[in-house]
Amino acid sequence: MLAGLLATAGAPLTAGDDVALTGRDPALPCNFLLGAGITAAIAAGGVAAARLWALRTGRRQRVSLDMRPATAALRADRYLLVNGKPPPSVWAGVSGIYRTRDGRWVQLHCNFPHHRAGTLRVLACPEDPAAVAQAVATWDGQALEDALAAEGLCPGLVRSPQEWLAHPHGAAVAQLPVLEVLRIGDSRPEPLPSGDRPLSGVRVLDLTRVIAGPVGGRTLAEHGADVLRIRAAHLHDADGLVIDTGHGKLSANLDLREPADVERLQALTQQADVLVQSYRPGALAGRGFSPEAVAALRPGIVYATLSAYGHQGPWRDRRGFDTLVQSVSGLVHEHSGNDLPPHHLPAQPLDYVSGYLLAFGVMTALTRRAQQGGSYLVRVSLAQTSRWLSDLGRVDGEARGGPDLPAAAIADLMTERDTAFGRLRYVAPVVQMSETPPRWDRPSTPLGSHPPEWPPRG
Repeated sequence: MLAGLLATAGAPLTAGDDVALTGRDPALPCNFLLGAGITAAIAAGGVAAARLWALRTGRRQRVSLDMRPATAALRADRYLLVNGKPPPSVWAGVSGIYRTRDGRWVQLHCNFPHHRAGTLRVLACPEDPAAVAQAVATWDGQALEDALAAEGLCPGLVRSPQEWLAHPHGAAVAQLPVLEVLRIGDSRPEPLPSGDRPLSGVRVLDLTRVIAGPVGGRTLAEHGADVLRIRAAHLHDADGLVIDTGHGKLSANLDLREPADVERLQALTQQADVLVQSYRPGALAGRGFSPEAVAALRPGIVYATLSAYGHQGPWRDRRGFDTLVQSVSGLVHEHSGNDLPPHHLPAQPLDYVSGYLLAFGVMTALTRRAQQGGSYLVRVSLAQTSRWLSDLGRVDGEARGGPDLPAAAIADLMTERDTAFGRLRYVAPVVQMSETPPRWDRPSTPLGSHPPEWPPRG
């Protein structure tokens, strides 16, 4: 699996790569190869970081990873403690999977307040799970998915794998690789800045939200990058997710509805090496930050984009989240078997695997920039990750795989730190590197805690 990821990114495994991966699925109560998938995705980033280190120093290092810590990283949000307690759940009370009039099942994703308000408006019911269930039961499944999507909301009809492959968008996604690293412009080669870590001195603008995109930025931070997370203060975020994905980052507020803030982001971009964004395809382009515009503004930029459904197909502009993509792409249907109501996988693998793949793609592009020059586009989506995970195969044996991974089983993988949120207990970086052990130098901070400016290099 690791060799396949490296080859897909145009950076195949070589005799000079020193990698050891251990463990065997099932890592969780699931028949999909979640443990192997996350292990390969994290290890790919480790290999890319080791190659950057070799560019700096001429020295190779050993990359190793066991499936147990990799699986802990796959569910890092579930193990997080703030002052000894889990953070408040991000799951809204009316979010869930409901039965429709024609016997289908539809997931409603209502965790953002405006998505919740819009869904209740379409259903013409109060914010109460029983009332929502009653309202959904008056709709046919496909009609409800279409009606909610037309309003820019977040539904997901639970489909079988066969239905998804036959769907126009499922067919479009099936034609895409799990990730892409594309040259989109010319520029001179740029040697890596000085420093004692693979990404020392590399500046990353992190314009992402929720889990997948922020995990990508967090992974770059664990290898030494200066990551500046930019968000608009009016957008909704959940503290638990901000804490989980905020390790190692600075955080500043900019509102791209304001011309002065657009100019400020342009100035930051001109001094950046990487821009990572996870808004819907085209959303940032409308603010002047398309890949092509950013590459013209800053030749040599690595522009990384993560979306729910990818850049190709009829759903390319549709909003989505991990659990929705699980539902529409057949993962929920297969995982649930005959159990009703259908239920999600025992992790959010599309988010975490996609985030690690995003970081891997960025580091691969930075290697090419150092050697060949150029501006690069890295593309990842939850739907492409779903397809990749499904294609990896299944665990042999009883349905829904093996045992769970409780917090007590990973106590040795946890670390603690005092932060502005309180005392945090969280999963530390899991990939092992013999010369540059990953770490987060900066603690998670509340959004908007820092000015929108770069720290000095070095």
